[in-house]
This record gives sequence, structure tokens and C-alpha cells, in this order.
Amino acid sequence: MIVHDAAIMPALDVPEWARASHFTDIESPGVEYAFLRACRGESTPFTPVWLMRQAGRYLPEYRRIRERLSFLDLCRDSQTAAEVTVGTVRKLGVDAAIIFADILLPLLPMGLGLEFAKGEGPHVERPIRGIADVERLPNVSVAETLAFVGETIALTKAELRGVAPVIGFAGAPFTVASYAIEGGSSRNFTETKKLMYREPRVWHGLMAYITELTSAYLRMQIEAGADAVQLFDSWVGCLSPGDYVDYVLPYTQQVIASLRSSVPVIYFGTMTAGLLDVIRMTGADVVGVDWRIDLDEARDRLGENVAIQGNFDPVKLFAEPAEIRKGAREILARMEGRPGHIFNLGHGVLPGTPVDGVLALIDAVHAYDRR
Repeated sequence: MIVHDAAIMPALDVPEWARASHFTDIESPGVEYAFLRACRGESTPFTPVWLMRQAGRYLPEYRRIRERLSFLDLCRDSQTAAEVTVGTVRKLGVDAAIIFADILLPLLPMGLGLEFAKGEGPHVERPIRGIADVERLPNVSVAETLAFVGETIALTKAELRGVAPVIGFAGAPFTVASYAIEGGSSRNFTETKKLMYREPRVWHGLMAYITELTSAYLRMQIEAGADAVQLFDSWVGCLSPGDYVDYVLPYTQQVIASLRSSVPVIYFGTMTAGLLDVIRMTGADVVGVDWRIDLDEARDRLGENVAIQGNFDPVKLFAEPAEIRKGAREILARMEGRPGHIFNLGHGVLPGTPVDGVLALIDAVHAYDRR
């Protein structure tokens, strides 16, 4: 059991940068968060906005922290991870906090040798390539091995109570499996698809294992205080709709069903325009889409029973403020009069993104609905 009572948890030692607030009076204690209302498809007084990777290398405060902590050490340091999460929300004035963590953290207790090489991203030393690899996977207690994630959520929730809701997250089974098989990032996912097509016993055994682990991991985050959770299926756009249905959908459905009636569940993937008709079968409350499809078209294909999240091109944050505001207005105009929209990027904030560009976007979203 993870305790997240503000009176019991140690106080978060928030530095000055994390207390300097960019908020206008958007939320206040006792008022239900617009983000959660939008997740349920309800009308909101303004369009809530948060950004994937909103705490990252583009922020000078984050870079200073990383000078003394490796990425994994930062994830494991709940106090500092909560500081990064809270500080970013207050600096940007976004309408939801997403905890500082990583989708691949469940690979740590799986014993595959996960490392984050500087400048090269994640690397799995012992990738899954056969049935023996799957049979060697250990029984994992996420409450013990990944307890630091729950502690980050509890600390963040205590600090941001009445200010912003807290989003927990995990990698979806397909994406986590693809990293475990490929050994890192991939362009064509050749090893993943070879295993999927040629070794169905191995594939389904691995997916069943990761599905159970992911479900337990997200339930732990909800118990710790997460107000919503997001499943990142970052690489699922490499599949055809038929393969998605045959090899992925049942496992995604199982994870989401295990969380049903608990908190809103967001499902996000890139390059999924061709998969939306089957993604709506996952049971997710919210579907996030990238910039490769117009948001109103995506909403029409998903149906009115699903809220939608997206979908500003993250590279456009490098543009001049006038162009950023124009792009934000175009997306908002496509959704005008239709409830259940959460403004976000079509993927995460990129390293080197100007902070002023991020602030211009958030201000434009809030200003649009307040004119």
C-alpha cells in the first residue's frame, strides 16, 4: 500500500523556480479540473492543455538537475522527480501534471539490462529473442521494485492539490515489447515483427507477461493518487490494422479493462491515422493523435463517445509566436462546439525547443476560449 496523505508524506522541498507560478486563475480548490471533465467528454469553460515531455531537456532548470543526476537516478529519486514535475507545471501554467518517469521503467525488474546511454537513448543489453528468454522472466512485484514511481505521484499530488490533476503513465504492451525485442529504438521493427509472425508462442507469452505487469503498474500509480493515466503506444503505428487486431488489441483492451471505472485512461500512439477505427475498440476514454491527421477528422472516426487529445506539431514550437498562435487557433477551431478536447502536442516537446514558444502555445490555448 502506498500512502499519499499530505499530512504523512514528507514535505516536498520545492526550489524557487518551481514556486514561481505562470498560472492565471484557471483552477482553484473545490473546482473540478477542466482536464478531468474533458476526459469524460463533458463541456469545459476553456480547453485544458498539457504537453507530453513537458518536463525535459528544453528547460534550463531540468538541465541543471541532470548535471548531477543520470536519467535513471533522477527517475528513482522521488523527491527530485516530483520537484521537476511540480516546477514544470508552475512554470508553464499547464492544466495537468504528468509525472517524471519513463515508459521503459518496467524493463528494470524484468532483468533485461536496461540502460540509458548519454545521447543515444535506451539500450536493452539482453533482448528477448526466444521462448527461453520469456520463460526466464521473473515474477515482479511493482509495489516493491517500482515503488519510487508511486512515491513521486504521492509527493506531486500533495503539492499540486487544488492546482492541477496528476497523470500517471506506462508504455503500452506492444511498445514495451518492441523495445525488449529490438534492444532499443528501431526504424522498421524487423525483429519485433519477425517474432510476431514466426514465433506466435513467444509473442503471446511475452505480451501476456507485459500486460499483467503493466496493469499492476498502473493500478499502483492510481492507488498512489494519479487522477488519470496514459498508455503510450509510441511505435504501434508501424502495424497494419489487421495485425493490430490480431497481435495487439486484446492485450491493450486487457490493460484498460483492468483499470475500468477507476480513473480516465488516455491511449496515445504516433502514425496511427490508419488505425483509428480499431483503436476506438480499446476501451480508452481518451485517444491522443499526432499531427498527421486533422483533429476533426480523427474525432469523426473515433466517434463522440471518446474524448480526443492533440495535436500540435512539436516542431512548430520553434516558429515565431504569431505562427504558434495561428497554429493553435486552427486546431481549436476544428473542435469548436464539441466537448471532450484536451490540447496537446502530436508527440513530446523536443530538445532545444524555445521555452518562449511553449509559453506562447499555452497562452494561445487559454486565450482562445476566454475571448
